Amino acid sequence: MRQRSSLILSLAVVVLAAGTVPMAGSAFGKELSKLEMASMVSVTIEDAIKTASEKVPGKVIEAELEEKHHMLVWEVEIVTPDNKIMEVHIDAKTGAVIDIEEEKAKSGRFKRPRS
Repeated sequence: MRQRSSLILSLAVVVLAAGTVPMAGSAFGKELSKLEMASMVSVTIEDAIKTASEKVPGKVIEAELEEKHHMLVWEVEIVTPDNKIMEVHIDAKTGAVIDIEEEKAKSGRFKRPRS
């Protein structure tokens, strides 16, 4: 009985660990490569753009696969009719919309030096 319990516990640890391995590299300070991230997603960039466009009307200007909060997320940026840039975050494994937020101002990104 004790041996069986040990076996079950060992299998449970392996199963739980397997679910955390893909993102473990970043948890230890190693950034995942684009190839590593691409191999771990189920949702294509096309599907992410389609989902984002259904949620926020406007023109898609950027879509990028990123790691946020220990998960892979498609970040789709859309310029709305009222000239706001909205970011739609989509779970890259399930396709669910995580959140929609206005892009934060990025200081110095498009500024020209004054003469």
